[in-house]
Amino acid sequence: MEDFYLENKKEKASISVLIPVFNSQETINELFNRIDSAFSKIENKYQLVLVDDGSRDDSWNEIEKLKKANHEKIIAVRLAKNFGQHNAILCGFHFCKGDLVLTMDDDLQHPPEEIEKLILRQEETNADVVYGIPSSKKHTSLRNAGSRFVKITSEYSSKEISGGSSFRLIKQTITDEIKINQHTNFLFLDTIINWYTAHIELVSVEHHLRKSGKSGYTFLKLVQLYLNITINYTATPLKFMTYGGLLFSIITFFFGMYFIVKKIVRHVPLGYTSIIVSILFGTSIILFCLGIIGQYLYKLYQLQNKKPPYSVQKILT
Repeated sequence: MEDFYLENKKEKASISVLIPVFNSQETINELFNRIDSAFSKIENKYQLVLVDDGSRDDSWNEIEKLKKANHEKIIAVRLAKNFGQHNAILCGFHFCKGDLVLTMDDDLQHPPEEIEKLILRQEETNADVVYGIPSSKKHTSLRNAGSRFVKITSEYSSKEISGGSSFRLIKQTITDEIKINQHTNFLFLDTIINWYTAHIELVSVEHHLRKSGKSGYTFLKLVQLYLNITINYTATPLKFMTYGGLLFSIITFFFGMYFIVKKIVRHVPLGYTSIIVSILFGTSIILFCLGIIGQYLYKLYQLQNKKPPYSVQKILT
């Protein structure tokens, strides 16, 4: 396999197509056939890396059948349990041998026929990363709103480039850096990419409805993902505590002055209700801030314990 890629480096860049698979027994065969057909029309040589992220259906059995029928083209990896899409991609990076790594979803919402657009844009610009941005996303309104919220309120996007996508073409030099330096148990690839390069290009691609099944990203998982992104990759909660604490201090100072003046001038008792409300409000703010600090301490605890980002159960090379 290595000789194969060294031989083709003199021509066009070789591509490693990396796909995290989760409960996709009904689409995995069509996905492979369409990828194979797409690459038959372009000059780039490719390998397919399939990472089964703890599927609960017969996805792994289908992958094994594909591997037997297309031994030279496919590398298959089975994780011990579900670690999440981005962690599965991190695992897959270690098996990618191409000059460029293409990541895409397993549900056929990213048409394999659009792969050529990303390759052509990379050849034109020599970009480190090319994102395939859907012209019209075929997700639910709630999912689209959540994606926009994540982009606006986190470091999901760089200052130069707005947006991101799981349909992306990445230079091997970038994936090598990520493999070497990323060891945390939570990974959000698009944020990390912005740490390593600003040479990012976008290209408009089609986005189709899911062929079958439901997205693995439920509402609760999306909320958990956003919280993980916020805690792991931003200081937003700590800034909120700092500026929010300053704001509430100023507000309570003026309220305190108001009640003091009112008592001195009008001889009005402060009253039981106002005291209880002030105590409960202040206590709730303190508990909220302690909860945020606790989350950061918990992440440091996980890092100290070296909780693995993934665990491989089986490899078919």
